[in-house]
Amino acid sequence: MKLSIVTTMYWSETYLEEFYQRCKTEVQKITDDYEIIFVNDGSPDNSLQKAIELSQRDDQVMVVDLSRNFGHHKAMMTGLSYTSGELVFLIDSDLEEEPELLQIFYSRLTKENCDVVFGVQKSRKGNFFEKWSGEIFHRFINYLSELNIPKNMATARLMSRRYVDSLLEFREHELFIAGIWHITGFNQVPVEVVKHSTSKTTYKLKNKVAVAINAITSFSNKPLLLIFNLGMTITVISFFYILYLVVRKVLYSQSLIGWTSLIVSVWFIGGLIISFIGIVGIYLSKIFIETKSRPYTIIRDVYGGNHDKDK
Repeated sequence: MKLSIVTTMYWSETYLEEFYQRCKTEVQKITDDYEIIFVNDGSPDNSLQKAIELSQRDDQVMVVDLSRNFGHHKAMMTGLSYTSGELVFLIDSDLEEEPELLQIFYSRLTKENCDVVFGVQKSRKGNFFEKWSGEIFHRFINYLSELNIPKNMATARLMSRRYVDSLLEFREHELFIAGIWHITGFNQVPVEVVKHSTSKTTYKLKNKVAVAINAITSFSNKPLLLIFNLGMTITVISFFYILYLVVRKVLYSQSLIGWTSLIVSVWFIGGLIISFIGIVGIYLSKIFIETKSRPYTIIRDVYGGNHDKDK
């Protein structure tokens, strides 16, 4: 049985040697037929050179160098496309998730006879705001999409070949990886894990907001339905209010007074219209991106393994 390990690199230089050694130790407890695939996602540090050195020392190490930073999720999917193992272990290289999880996941996978064993955190790491916002996001995306995505999923997961092949059939350019993992299906078993804080997160607030918007618009059309329903509600209320004003004018010769309320109403409705156009625009932009059929990622070079390029 061959086992593939896939990880991505971004500001990972200081962790690579330890990550490699620990992964090698763990995988050799299971099988001698394995490969370790490092995907360089445009890392600005010396991660690529470190990984190339590992591939020169060990012919079971492969390095996939992307032409630029395409994002963590796309880099992971690209790495998975290079795997050939019957089992595939996906994990981040920053050691927040322990490589020793491979043994735990493998034991659980063989015991449960399932296709996926994945890590979930008991509690989300970070400060109060990060935990609170993560909880709100999870509830919100599950409400809108009706997917019931597991809470606090980690990257670490051990997957069967048929699951990985099915996962790779998704070629969406705007990826929400947790949703893709979930809707691929098969028998998936969660295992509680602890993530260690070894590095400062590279996900800033604007990145998290972008992920949230992408997740919602990728897996739900409810925002569009809410726009329609709210628009119809405002229309009905406005119709009856206009009818009331006409009756008041005809029967009591009273005209509407109060310019303040009128201006506030105009600004309120105007704000709603602009917001709604923005929501529709997000959906249209996703269609625009998908229909252009641009490359998913671009590979600059591949080092080591059985995929060396002819020079």
